Parts: sequence; structure tokens; C-alpha cells
Amino acid sequence: MERQVVRLRIVGRVQGVGYRWWAEQSARRLGLDGWVRNCADGSVELLAIGEETVLERLVEACRSGPASAQVREVNVLPGEDDGSIGFAARG
Repeated sequence: MERQVVRLRIVGRVQGVGYRWWAEQSARRLGLDGWVRNCADGSVELLAIGEETVLERLVEACRSGPASAQVREVNVLPGEDDGSIGFAARG
């Protein structure tokens, strides 16, 4: 299986509302590798690696996020496989 990669920039009210924790748990449940982190501009960045259909499910889920989040947009960007094994939140 060839690993596909997607990088997301999630914009809106997504910091201080549990979005990073929610994204980490969602990606782990889907069996994806990668990471999620808060950005200085108030957005959240996520790199996910796995099967294309599973990545699509994560992207769709990220458009809503946890109940306390208010996602304005999810930008899907090209990404490179950084060799991540497992999925973790980063500072």
C-alpha cells in the first residue's frame, strides 16, 4: 500500500476548544500516521498519512471538528511523508 499524504490548515475558532485533541483522537481511530499542532496565527495545521479513502474521511470530519469549534475553512494542501509512525499532537 502506498502511503498518501494530506496537509490541512484549519481556520476559525479552533484553538482553546479541544480541536487538537479531537483531531489526534480522530486520526488515531482511523489508523492514520502524522501530527497536529496549533499555529501562531490561530489556525491548526495537520499532516496525515495513510490510505486515500481514509484521508478523505478525516478531511470531511475536520470540516466540523468538535462541538465547541467553529470551523470557517479547511485548506487542503500538498504534503510530504515525513516518516511519522502513529499520530501525535505537537506543541
